[in-house]
Amino acid sequence: MIVRDLAKEILTERRVDSDGWSSVRLLLKDDGMGFSFHITTIHAGAELHMHYKNHLESVFCMEGTGSITDLATGETHTIRPGVMYALNKNDKHILRADAGAPMMMACVFNPPVTGKEVHGADGAYPADAALENSA
Repeated sequence: MIVRDLAKEILTERRVDSDGWSSVRLLLKDDGMGFSFHITTIHAGAELHMHYKNHLESVFCMEGTGSITDLATGETHTIRPGVMYALNKNDKHILRADAGAPMMMACVFNPPVTGKEVHGADGAYPADAALENSA
């Protein structure tokens, strides 16, 4: 059994900060679950251009409001507490948090991330093999 406390893990190396967001990775590849689980905060007013071409992601909004735009279709969806979206086709997208407050999201990645990934110039996390080759 794995038990982790967000309030404690936010103070460890499991917290990763980047431009427009911070994420606490509660489950990682080394935990052997076949997916990773993160609590991610999207900073108020952030606009993030992302494309997880090496991962599938599902996201559940717990706090805050914003929107997500599917760049393939141009369709924009409102994000608010209780809304889930899944990037089931490695969808290229823009995630925006409204200016008033950050969004807090619960995120699941498959394949799992190793822990220190941040978005590259293409908006993606590197494939696991790319991480191993750069070490």
